[in-house]
Amino acid sequence: MSLLRHRRFPRARASVPAAREFALATLTEWGITDRHDDIRLCVSELATNAVLHGVRPGRQYLLRLSLDSNLLKVEVLDSGDGDPEVREPDAEGCGDRGLYLVRELADEFGVVDHSLGKTVWAVFKVAAPPGPEHPGM
Repeated sequence: MSLLRHRRFPRARASVPAAREFALATLTEWGITDRHDDIRLCVSELATNAVLHGVRPGRQYLLRLSLDSNLLKVEVLDSGDGDPEVREPDAEGCGDRGLYLVRELADEFGVVDHSLGKTVWAVFKVAAPPGPEHPGM
């Protein structure tokens, strides 16, 4: 059985903590108890990239979480042009590490271009949640 939750967030830095909270609440509702730190950090980085680079003024981004068996997919859809660039960390720099971290923490990572915008996604292998008797399933 596949599960799906999504929510739109405004183009504002203040939306990033709300996106993290939404993701963690969804994980809890679905009974996922592992990889919270990895998932939270990746949601934060993907949402931050959408706010800073991907969302056009006056638009929103969409955070979508889906669970199929033991695979959790995190997707951030935005209206921006261009492909996100994964930059290797620079020992002297302190920024531009977001997609590098996502690539390293997730089991899979990618980008899908659309006619308007793109989806940046990450997949995490998680312990299978409890069966149908679990609330939210």
